[in-house]
Amino acid sequence: MNEVDLVLVGGGGAGSLLLAALDRHDVRGLRIAVVDPVRKRGQDRTWAFWGRPDADLDPMLSASWQRVEVTTSAGRRLLDLAPLRYAMVRSAPVYERAAEAERRLGVTRIDAPVGALDDDGATVTVRDDDGRTLLRAGWVLDSRPRPPRRPGRTSWLQHFRGWWLESATPVFDPGRAVLMDFRTPQPARGVSFGYVLPVSDRYALVEYTEFSPELLGDAGYDAGLRGYADLLGLDLAALTVREVENGVIPMTDAPFDGRPSPRVVRLGTAGGATRPSTGFTFAAMHRQADEVARALAAGRAPVPRPAYPRRHLWMDAVALRALDRGAVGGPEFFDRLFDRNPAERVLRFLDGATSPAEDLAVMRSSPLLSMTSAVLGDAAGRLRARLRPAPGDLRG
Repeated sequence: MNEVDLVLVGGGGAGSLLLAALDRHDVRGLRIAVVDPVRKRGQDRTWAFWGRPDADLDPMLSASWQRVEVTTSAGRRLLDLAPLRYAMVRSAPVYERAAEAERRLGVTRIDAPVGALDDDGATVTVRDDDGRTLLRAGWVLDSRPRPPRRPGRTSWLQHFRGWWLESATPVFDPGRAVLMDFRTPQPARGVSFGYVLPVSDRYALVEYTEFSPELLGDAGYDAGLRGYADLLGLDLAALTVREVENGVIPMTDAPFDGRPSPRVVRLGTAGGATRPSTGFTFAAMHRQADEVARALAAGRAPVPRPAYPRRHLWMDAVALRALDRGAVGGPEFFDRLFDRNPAERVLRFLDGATSPAEDLAVMRSSPLLSMTSAVLGDAAGRLRARLRPAPGDLRG
């Protein structure tokens, strides 16, 4: 098959959710191909997100919680998320659902890396790393990681390591998750916290996370995890580490190009699905997949809406600047959000689902003097970027 209607480049989380959505919306009659050198399967990562109960996602969940904790050195806050819930899905059921959708949709698989995507406005030629033609397609949906269109004014990373811990006796509370525990030692430039996602009273994911510009070494992540386990009162000698998870997610105000050419559409982080202020991605990937599938089922172009409103991306840029310049402390910033707003409003804000009036309420709950300084600094940075000569401009 040299010509198809739709090519999915990349079979990870975004590609898998899209295959499931195409099947769910009964998109039939299209010639579809997936091009990826690796066939994803098994438990290679965990996603956490919040939302309402969902008939599509619920069968794939490992656990969900109506109550979560946010903890600082000043105390513990127990939040009721109703009508939302915090949920965890592991990769294996997502990949299995995608494989089932592939079979039902009659998808062609090509196990090869993709090099160039040559878009002439009518079709896209998909080439391998050596420039050989793999396919020609009407549309390409590309979920591979890609750098932003230009560097951001603030570029941080969410980076983490988690241990899946198993105990012979009950040690975890499966009725609540720890969303953010800021009792961890804070880095000189950045934010650190731990969290706990319990599947049962004897099995949980315990993770150490940093929001900061630089990665740690293995020893740093392990030290962070051991220290957090001590804070939780866990005896690691009595626990078994069943799995280890690592991850790095961009947190930046840099723009990602969701449509780099007329018939190439990017999904996932490269398509703007990662929220700059938190690194959360899964809910936006799921929305993108649903919108693309609905469009194809209706005979429209498979182009999803921006993952987040522009005003939210601006607010994220300001928050990142304030954190990066030390104008506000991370624990203080997030604690005030949850202290002065209903938890459901904060979570909907972080999902890009709040109204302008609710956004103002969220902004008022932040440290106003520090954030005003960050707003002015962000505006100055934007102006400098506009006035900066383009590369090669001799006037510069």
